Amino acid sequence: MRLLFLAVLFPLLGHAEPATVIRATELKSEPATDASTVAQLPENTAVEALDRQGGWTRVKAAAGEGWVKMLALRYGGSGGTKKGDSGMAQIFNVARTGSSGTQVTTGVRGLDEEKLANAQPNAGELAKLDKFAAEPGAAAGFAAKGKLAAQQVSYPK
Repeated sequence: MRLLFLAVLFPLLGHAEPATVIRATELKSEPATDASTVAQLPENTAVEALDRQGGWTRVKAAAGEGWVKMLALRYGGSGGTKKGDSGMAQIFNVARTGSSGTQVTTGVRGLDEEKLANAQPNAGELAKLDKFAAEPGAAAGFAAKGKLAAQQVSYPK
């Protein structure tokens, strides 16, 4: 029985996971920012995610094979369960990697217009932030000690 399970599982060990590039990014030859660029991948490019190393994912794209930053990818197209999905892929992923394929991502995905339009202030969280504020005298002393000077920065309107 075990042999049969392994025979079925073995072809899946090299399984690539479909993903999409969520913003234009460079396809690198190695998992490093200073590595040579293999190709430029435009936003919404379909790729196959092969391996992961730190914050990098090795992918195969029409433009070639290389490494992209892990936060530049969305897995499985829409990111959710596909219509008609029985969950079998997730079971095989557990057997292949020891995890269900559920990923935790550190970073900000971005805000869309609807979220911005419906944003509500949270007074409790603002009060927590106030506890981290530096007193003006302490900030000025710190700046003087570091020989820092004030600079005016104009922001586009």
